[in-house]
Amino acid sequence: MASHPVQQLSVEQYLELERAATERHEYIDGDMVAMSGGSPRHSLIGLNIAFQIKAKKRGSGCATFNPDVKVFLDRRKIAYPDVTVVCGDPEFLDARNDVVKNPSVVVEVLSPSTEDYDRGKKATLYRLLPSLQEFLLVGQDPVFVEHNRRLPDGTWQIILHQEMESTVDLQSIGVELSIASIYEDLGKY
Repeated sequence: MASHPVQQLSVEQYLELERAATERHEYIDGDMVAMSGGSPRHSLIGLNIAFQIKAKKRGSGCATFNPDVKVFLDRRKIAYPDVTVVCGDPEFLDARNDVVKNPSVVVEVLSPSTEDYDRGKKATLYRLLPSLQEFLLVGQDPVFVEHNRRLPDGTWQIILHQEMESTVDLQSIGVELSIASIYEDLGKY
């Protein structure tokens, strides 16, 4: 029995299909991978972070985006971070202006189905983006924030936060986020 090779999509083919789709898909190694549905906790955490950054960076030349904006990682990967911050002029992949190439900060709220990928391969690709200065990997339960920061020599520092009294200092954009505010209003969810 002969097997048929699976045709891999180009970035252009992926974008054409994704822009017409009713559900979101990340682009991973030539494949469209459906994103799992978010939970109320996932949504609230992402909104809490985005709201704080947006409020503190208003009028600064930095734009804070929700998960509708895609980030170009390389010719084989395009992701939908939960929060994307671009400082200065955005660089877009094409004229549609829905895929940024120069994020300064990204945030991924971890889900059980994607945590291994987000903490592994995707985190490595984030570290390779020349524009990216910091990224957060945020757990839903228990309290857990992994703060990845690019140092002046190009190496990465990882700071773990697991206490509600702690503060994440996003030095590259001049924003402090209290852990308590990240997890605000999650009591009933």
